[in-house]
Amino acid sequence: MVGRKKNKAAVVVRYVVTTIVMLIMTFPFVYLVMHSFASWDQVDRKIIPSDFTLRSWTWLFGDASTSANAPWIGAFINTIIVATIATFLMLLFALMVGYALAKIKFKGKKFVNNFILFQMFFPAIILLIPQFLMITKVGLLDSYAGMIIPTAISLWAIFMYTNFFKAIPDALIEAAKLDGATDIAILFKIVLPMSRSITTVIFLFLYTDRWTNLLWDMIVTKSDSTVTLNVLISQMFGPYGTYPGPMYAASVLLTLPLIILFLIFSKQFQDGMQFTLK
Repeated sequence: MVGRKKNKAAVVVRYVVTTIVMLIMTFPFVYLVMHSFASWDQVDRKIIPSDFTLRSWTWLFGDASTSANAPWIGAFINTIIVATIATFLMLLFALMVGYALAKIKFKGKKFVNNFILFQMFFPAIILLIPQFLMITKVGLLDSYAGMIIPTAISLWAIFMYTNFFKAIPDALIEAAKLDGATDIAILFKIVLPMSRSITTVIFLFLYTDRWTNLLWDMIVTKSDSTVTLNVLISQMFGPYGTYPGPMYAASVLLTLPLIILFLIFSKQFQDGMQFTLK
């Protein structure tokens, strides 16, 4: 009886601790959503607002007279374009390089692999000035290409794919080659379908990282036509600092697509994470 009571008490304690931790983790987002709908006279003045309105959202997506000429919709579209294209390129390059390092024999393979590992531990911020000077020289400043090209390769994604492809039996690759399949055909018709779970994990991490990228976008964008949503939100202490309600609404808008993506791919994400944790 004593043992059962101790077990029940331990279960209760675990549930209580888990609930408290979840509340602490989710409260910032709940606060964000509540104050995006809160009356402007209650934003940041009450923890839980009592009066709700759509004023912040209509200000965000209203006409020029109500949104202070801020290009919020355009910035949201720019974020989608840049994050989607950059993530697609990162996945494509990582897929091909990872397959080559794992399954193709070529001279200098060990050097390339070691160089990638070294670069993964190299502080990326050191490359900001050279990258900025290069895109300025080639005329890519304040353009989609200027935001996308320097972020189109992910060494982490290459590392993940390389390790995953090493676990695929070489006999399967050799059998496909005996049937006349090329390396490209093997990669996209055989290897890629087998890599669906790990691809989902890599895609979600890459897309989230590129979607929320601030520093590089802030350096490259100079006009409303290319500005991304996270750069606009960073101006909350600038010209839009007197509109905290719309800033919360914009933050919800920035976060919502990532939540939707995770909900859509949650099953594949869990399956892929099982591999990464082995």
